Amino acid sequence: MKETPQPTLNGAFYGPSIPPEKSYHRPGRRGGGGCGFLNCCFGCLCSCLFNLIFQILFTILLIAAVIVFIFWLLFRPNPVKFHVTEASLTQFDLSQNNTLYYNLALNMTVRNPNKRIGIYYDQIEVRALYEDQRFAVTNLTRFYQGHKKTDYLSPVFKGQNLLVLEKKDLSKFNSDKDSGTYSIDVKLFLRVRFKLALFKTMKFKPKIECNLKVPLDTKGKVSGNFTATKCDFDWRH
Repeated sequence: MKETPQPTLNGAFYGPSIPPEKSYHRPGRRGGGGCGFLNCCFGCLCSCLFNLIFQILFTILLIAAVIVFIFWLLFRPNPVKFHVTEASLTQFDLSQNNTLYYNLALNMTVRNPNKRIGIYYDQIEVRALYEDQRFAVTNLTRFYQGHKKTDYLSPVFKGQNLLVLEKKDLSKFNSDKDSGTYSIDVKLFLRVRFKLALFKTMKFKPKIECNLKVPLDTKGKVSGNFTATKCDFDWRH
């Protein structure tokens, strides 16, 4: 039986191609991705420093809150009480050129109701206003007020100043003139410190506002009686 001849190979036979070997880059090696050793250390240091600062600030705020709470429990401060007991208005004329001529004198009482807290009044600025417009200002002598003590203030406003009123405000002025009683606001801008035993606090800037109805006194004739007025105490100023 005759055998079938095998085909002849004309060239070398190559098997399937071998894929290229994958290369991997480890973080931290030159030419590789990610952060280096120094970058990682710097990031950890920043994170630790931030956490430390946050903990310190939180601790300070917590201690301050505890101190304020203990202070309130021990001393329980009561607000200072301001009253205008007397007011004398002998002139309050508005000329045609918008010049206000005024002469206003007040007697005020300042009561510190606290048993353990003294008050330093480092600055007392008193302003007189009509329809929210200031027409006079004066500064009073600073003083110290002891525990459960009442002191007296006597601001005086006398002179002339420009006072430009809008139509509605001018109508209000004419109405007050006809009635003989003027609506005048007096505001006190203070800078105070509190004394607790041997310790003194930082300065606070409260505002006192007194809304007054002051009768005009002309040539010994008073158009009405002044009513003693309690003033509002505002710590937010």
